[in-house]
Formats: sequence, C-alpha cells, structure tokens
Amino acid sequence: MDTGRCCLPRPARAGGVLVQTRRGSLVQDRFPDLVAAAEQQLPHGLVLDGELVVWDVEAGRLSFEALQRRAATRARGAASLAARWPAYFVAFDVLQLDGQELLTSPYKERRALLEQLFTDHALTAPWTLCPMTTDLAKAREWLQTWTDVFGVEGIVVKPLTSRYLPAYRGWTKIRRRDTTEAVIGAITGTLARPQLLNLGRHDQTGRLRAVGRIAPLRPDAARQVGEHLAAAGPGHPWTGVRFAASWGSREALDAVLVHPELVAEISADRAIDHGGVFRHPVRFQRLRLDASTDDVPRLGAGLAAG
Repeated sequence: MDTGRCCLPRPARAGGVLVQTRRGSLVQDRFPDLVAAAEQQLPHGLVLDGELVVWDVEAGRLSFEALQRRAATRARGAASLAARWPAYFVAFDVLQLDGQELLTSPYKERRALLEQLFTDHALTAPWTLCPMTTDLAKAREWLQTWTDVFGVEGIVVKPLTSRYLPAYRGWTKIRRRDTTEAVIGAITGTLARPQLLNLGRHDQTGRLRAVGRIAPLRPDAARQVGEHLAAAGPGHPWTGVRFAASWGSREALDAVLVHPELVAEISADRAIDHGGVFRHPVRFQRLRLDASTDDVPRLGAGLAAG
C-alpha cells in the first residue's frame, strides 16, 4: 500500500517516537497504538523505513480505506479508531541504529542489522520483518502466491550493494497483474476516437457502478473500440456522475457517457479497494465481443475472471 510508506524514528532521548510519511508529514498522533508499542519494544536511537498497514478486524483483511481514515483523523478520535483498525509496521530497512547513521552502508549490511534487531528484541506484532530472498525461484513463487492476500501488490527488487538515498527510489517494484473484464460505461475523447475508458461493474442489485479507468488507448485500440461505441440513451446509470482524473484526485474528467453494453478485457494490478474499485489505471487488452455484460464479474469480485 503505497501511501503507507513511512519512517519510524526513535530518537536517543526518552520517548519522542515519531512516525513520518515519505512526504515528510508527522502523523504519530494518528497512530497512538504504534507509538505505544515503539516506546515499549524499540531501542532508542533507531530509525526504521517501512510500510504502515492497517488491519480491518471485522473484514479480516488489510484495508487501504481504513489506513486513509486513520491517517486523516486527529488525536481526539485516534484511540477509538486504533481499537477498530489496529496498525502494523512492516520494516524494510534500518537507517539508524544505536544513534549511528547507516545510510552509506550497503543494503546487505543494513539487512543483517535489521534481522539482528528483530532477533535481539524478540519483536512481534505490531512489528513485522519484510521477508527477503536472493533465490529467484522463491521470489517468483512469492509474486504468484503472496499477492493473493488483499493489499499485497507485488515484490520489490533491491541491489545488495546499494546505499540508502533519501527521496530516491533505488529499487524496482514488480506488481502482479491479472486479466479480467469490465463494462465500458463512459469515455473521454470522441465516440470515433476514444482516449480513456471509464469502466464499471454491476452490483448485487444490478446497478452499474464505476470501478476505474484505463491508461490512454493506443491509436489502433482506439479505432477498434470506436467502431463499436454508441452514445448513451436516456436513463444511463451514470448520468450526473463526476469522474476523477485519478484515484483520490479532485480534478474531473470531461467524460462522455456511452451505451453500457461493450465488455473490455483488462489487465490490472492487485491494488483494489474494499468497494472493488481499481486504485491504479488498468490496461486495455481487447474488446470481448463474444461476451455480454452478464459475463462480467460482479462488483467486489476483484480480479476474478469473467
């Protein structure tokens, strides 16, 4: 979960636990459960880099929406949300240990120190050591099996000799992608030359709900889709709906509603929110002229094949 990336500094002085986002915001007042655990279990003079995740107790899974809710809630309501959605910290790296900065040390050395930290202090929940391997076959297995867990999108590849460069991504993220289907309900551009496709799926009541959009179409794909698009008639379920330019953005797209009968085969990563909405743009693969909207997975079915 990208927005959960943060550092957890434990200064040399007593107390003083900080939780800092990758953009520099201090949010420790929103996560009192994590701060309390750090004060009890982590040594002073420590700075960890990792991912902050939130567990939805009722749903029994990681929740990106709960993480956002907790990150936006001030101290007054933070304690009650902590009981409902406890926070966990997945440690990727150690940047300072016993007050000694480790940024110039190679990753292989930092990883060994991080593993030793977990062993010496017998760290358990809410602390998790991100697994690491140099075995390519095992990494491939992780990419296929671990990404079945909601909220786990893929794996990260880091050079063993790399030093830590703040504000610089010196590693490669490999996301798992799967193929599925969705209904084309709106576009940007023109009917003859669409640019973006706004996609939907039917909920359990049969109403078409927006679930995301594709990355810009290639010219050949735009021509193919344009040959089959038809303008929306009266009563389109998305009449009056505002489409955001990107996930979480306030900028609106200039969308044109179309007759919601075309089915698109898409490739999507595993970043899907609890309501079944794709957080990242998906990739258009082809039109499924052999499929009807009844063949498309229902809202909330994630990446299940249609």
